[in-house]
Amino acid sequence: MGAAHSASEEVRELEGKTGFSSDQIEQLHRRFKQLSGDQPTIRKENFNNVPDLELNPIRSKIVRAFFDNRNLRKGSSGLADEINFEDFLTIMSYFRPIDTTMDEEQVQLCRKEKLRFLFHMYDSDSDGRITLEEYRNVVEELLSGNPHIEKESARSIADGAMMEAASVCVGQMEPDQVYEGITFDDFLKSRKNPNVRAQLTSTEADGRGSMLRSGSHLRGHHDLAGHRHRDQDARPLP
Repeated sequence: MGAAHSASEEVRELEGKTGFSSDQIEQLHRRFKQLSGDQPTIRKENFNNVPDLELNPIRSKIVRAFFDNRNLRKGSSGLADEINFEDFLTIMSYFRPIDTTMDEEQVQLCRKEKLRFLFHMYDSDSDGRITLEEYRNVVEELLSGNPHIEKESARSIADGAMMEAASVCVGQMEPDQVYEGITFDDFLKSRKNPNVRAQLTSTEADGRGSMLRSGSHLRGHHDLAGHRHRDQDARPLP
């Protein structure tokens, strides 16, 4: 009786932290056990057995995101060696669709957290800025599977998006002024500008698709969250 009560309390606590229902938590726990080989924690090598990740152009970044202390809300930098089930739920909650029962404040907060998760994928050195080299790296990886786009073309796409972001966030720059990179506030601001958003969307669509497919496979069901969700907000990363 005591053990059952304790387990029930733990599930309720996880519901509150992640927004998943008890049924969803149970399904995710089964998936966690499959990935971990019935062990209490998951390590990076456990993701080697996820078929949908094998040919994913940003596989390394997706796996890294699961161990990023920023996403785990355990620090401002560094990577965890392993994650437990609660950590796994924390990461999977970023993939959860936005629920129509949320009020506008909750929707904006949810969107912001999803964008922060995406920002962390770009900001690989955890210094709080996406530099030109970091953005080039992501774009090149995303477009690496497209035989019609050469590396130099991918680099030009990245450079154009970064220049547009700089013009929006900094304004008119001096000829010798160096743009140090996009902060998270800049990232949010730039996505409100239609020109920058168009530049980013040309490559991020592939990134979101990769994340969605991987998230769906890890959940073991295309819409495990089971919520009714807003048409334009059903994507894992807006």
